[in-house]
Amino acid sequence: MPTRTEPTARPAGAPDRWHRSDAPHDLRHHGDAEVRDAGAGLVDLAVNVRAGTPPAWLKERIAASLDSLAAYPDGRAARRAVAARHGLPEECVLLTAGAAEAFVLLARALCADGADRGRPVVVHPQFTEPEAALRDAGHEVERVVLAERDGFRLDPGLVPAGARVVVVGNPTNPTSVLHPASVLEALARPDRTLVVDEAFIDAVPGERESLASRVTELPGRTVVLRSLTKTWGLAGLRVGYVLSDRETIARLARHQPLWPVSSPALAAAEACCAPAALAEAERAARQCARDRAYLLDRLAGFGGLRPATPDPQAPFVLVRHPEAAALRERLRAAGIAVRRGDTFPGLDRRWLRLAVRDRATTDRLVRTLAELGVR
Repeated sequence: MPTRTEPTARPAGAPDRWHRSDAPHDLRHHGDAEVRDAGAGLVDLAVNVRAGTPPAWLKERIAASLDSLAAYPDGRAARRAVAARHGLPEECVLLTAGAAEAFVLLARALCADGADRGRPVVVHPQFTEPEAALRDAGHEVERVVLAERDGFRLDPGLVPAGARVVVVGNPTNPTSVLHPASVLEALARPDRTLVVDEAFIDAVPGERESLASRVTELPGRTVVLRSLTKTWGLAGLRVGYVLSDRETIARLARHQPLWPVSSPALAAAEACCAPAALAEAERAARQCARDRAYLLDRLAGFGGLRPATPDPQAPFVLVRHPEAAALRERLRAAGIAVRRGDTFPGLDRRWLRLAVRDRATTDRLVRTLAELGVR
């Protein structure tokens, strides 16, 4: 049963935002819970999957793969496609049943032996599944909690020097902060495994600040996780991948069951790495940036709704409101689902996360806020 968050005695040299991970946050709460069993008609601003997906051409590729279901999955073509997409050897790619499986593999493999001994550090606020997986595997997790006053931006000096495993998101869910690659590279050390969750990086134009192509170049072990869920609308298919050095990929693979990724998911992974698909993803990222700017502009009319960062870069924005918890319930009653923020370590009941949608959907949100008398 979760216990109250308490700062512990800090290791020598650790920053004052170093915490044990015994907070009463629901690490297993995700955006889909906001819309599950809600019935038809609820506008979904809680789940960070691009609307109108998967596209027709991708559905066709997935459907075509069904003719091969009698055969065991063969991931070689998809692995080659992912490797070519990032300019890496095939041995540096591991296909997974979504990024969530990758977090479990990391918890089991990278922290299980002497090479990674010591408490892993998770930088918060961020996606809670990495910490949940680590805790489920029996690890005592340390937290570095970034501050609102700093715009939730990461200073590498906040991470304890002795941390053997560090987990950080980029761009970070839910803060929508895109950390500079140079900041993340400063965390790489010869005796450390640096894990960067890039599940939303394909929603950033040009995928700037990504470390994907550099996983074999930095000191120590760098692990980058990618998901095809967000841009392509494949949450129900479960497909993602890990990029790292050959040895790390081999260690992770030893903890996977046989045939972990289905044939339809492999077909999707291969298709989404094709040049035409990458061009479509880039167009979608640029449209998302325009839609996000429009959302922020419309929200500026409500002085009580304050964005967490002045320059969000993900397909969602984190906003603060003094009555956010009540506002979430009122919006739900009015037909709009938004993501509560208090399940993320470092946040409380004053925070909400809003998915970026098209202008018509944003206009509906704004009209509803006005009708509810939100200031």
